[in-house]
Amino acid sequence: MPSVTIKNIPDNVYESLRESARLHRRSINNEVIYFIENALLHKRIDPDDFLNRIQPLRKKLAIPPLTKEFLTESKNERRL
Repeated sequence: MPSVTIKNIPDNVYESLRESARLHRRSINNEVIYFIENALLHKRIDPDDFLNRIQPLRKKLAIPPLTKEFLTESKNERRL
């Protein structure tokens, strides 16, 4: 398996990485691999597909659309 050496990591970044690894009960190496995988391997969400999947939930909740008029009215009524 290939390996990478990272040099000159700022102290605050290393401390954050170390703390994150501790909280997740991983080695620092595994934490770095986790972050790299998340940064590089996430799939982009297709907006149309996403909207099609949430449409049934939106109908079920019956929430009014968030329009400029709705926000203005809510502000005027001091609801926001």
